[in-house]
Amino acid sequence: MRSYLGLDQIQVISFDLDDTLYDNRPIIIKAETEFLKFMQQIAPAQHQWQREYWLSQKQQILQQSPELSHDTWQSREQTLKYTLQQQAISEMQVQQLTRQGMEHFLFHRSNVEVPQSSIDLLNSLSQHYPLIGISNGNVDPSRIGIADYFQFILHSGNGLRMKPAPDMFALACERLQLAPEHILHVGDNAQADVFGARNFGCQAAWLNPGYGQTEKQTPITTLPHIELSDIQQLRYLLP
Repeated sequence: MRSYLGLDQIQVISFDLDDTLYDNRPIIIKAETEFLKFMQQIAPAQHQWQREYWLSQKQQILQQSPELSHDTWQSREQTLKYTLQQQAISEMQVQQLTRQGMEHFLFHRSNVEVPQSSIDLLNSLSQHYPLIGISNGNVDPSRIGIADYFQFILHSGNGLRMKPAPDMFALACERLQLAPEHILHVGDNAQADVFGARNFGCQAAWLNPGYGQTEKQTPITTLPHIELSDIQQLRYLLP
């Protein structure tokens, strides 16, 4: 663990989820693959469910509705509806297939086995600090077995912009009735987590490299309060 700035009094610890408590990269890759495969099964098409075409459709939706860039769930759902509407099927079928596709994606998206070491860490920390989550992702915390360790978990979307925007940090402080300087936010992304937290006034712990990764990120201009090479180093905060 490397210290850059002195830690102030910590009253709450906030966690990013993906790539901070578990390696999210293989999960996303598999979820996307299984999603497109499933859509080809229930709504066969010559090219619509090929990855390149799907990404081009998604880009069109984001160009039409830029605000969806902050809502990964809605952007996927709208892209799916738009793609299905190009087939010769009824609107009722579009709605039904969209629901099936989204449920299938969520199943694989949340098919995460959180390492026992991360579970044990959350358990230990939660006995001394209230824990919250602030995530740009859309994993279901209940399905992956970590929801009970957190007071609440905020996700981008539904009007909340992704980190590094201040929206979720501000809402967290409002719910906690706490000044931001008493929150330590832990995350792997230098821009979203370190800059986002510090820009709002929170303390920041940077996991570098991210969970399950070996290549460290390049130095950044906004320093975290502390830099962690292993998420387990947070145990130093235990009394």
